[in-house]
Amino acid sequence: MRIATYQYQGRRQVGLVSDDGSTLHRLPLDADRAQRGALPLIEDHAAGTAWPAPTGQPVHLADVKLEAPLPLPRRNLFCVGRNYHAHAKELSGSVFKNNAANPQEWPIVFTKVPECVIGPGDEVRLPGDAISAQIDYEAELAVVIGKAGRNIARSDAMAHVFGYTIVNDVTARDVQMRHQQWDLGKSFDTFCPMGPWIVSADALDGSRTRVRCWVNGELRQDAPTTDFIFDIPTLIETCSRGITLHPGDVIATGTPAGVGMGFSPPRYLKAGDRVRIEIDGLGTLENAFA
Repeated sequence: MRIATYQYQGRRQVGLVSDDGSTLHRLPLDADRAQRGALPLIEDHAAGTAWPAPTGQPVHLADVKLEAPLPLPRRNLFCVGRNYHAHAKELSGSVFKNNAANPQEWPIVFTKVPECVIGPGDEVRLPGDAISAQIDYEAELAVVIGKAGRNIARSDAMAHVFGYTIVNDVTARDVQMRHQQWDLGKSFDTFCPMGPWIVSADALDGSRTRVRCWVNGELRQDAPTTDFIFDIPTLIETCSRGITLHPGDVIATGTPAGVGMGFSPPRYLKAGDRVRIEIDGLGTLENAFA
């Protein structure tokens, strides 16, 4: 099952994507609930409340404007740093080598503010060189929590997963380095493209998929999620230690090797660049930078 949030005839709507990916079938949410995208459906699912049946005629995907499936997440996104073996290696000699705890022992966790989320096709706004001249891309599989819990045991963690989406963890590297604590450099307006939809956990195995990223058509990142240092159950267990996870919470699982900072010299983004991310079984997220 794929749940999309989209604009059609001047209204935000939420619907199910057909198996062939060509059409959307609207779920009849009232306007207030639809403003929250897929979040009310996730909350209903957690509460055991049946969803309304799809209504009306399906519309073609080409006739709608896809938005982030969670246009305004319920709170900050949980994000994981250096969670692929190859990515940790490419940054091991960088300015981040002494920036955090040993990633072999504990995951590095930071957050992005919910207001920085944008959808597929939306422009990422570069802040200008006076603020940051080192804007980077990070293609990531994101886990969407579907069942609340605190101190979730690793063995129980997958029962708390509703599904998955794609996130581009856009980062101002110089700001990230300047402050050491990463939230500011990760949370500029528009710095969290998300989409194209949420795929339910029964339709995708997040532990065995492939993450790829192209910049202007050049393949930069390509890795299986089997290269995770910390798997999805471990990340859920970690993020829920003393903190209640709620339906609709998002955990971005980290990015593969091949980020702009990892090149010598670094290859940061500039106005006019396009970043396309694909995750097998999930879809494609593409955004221009301006």
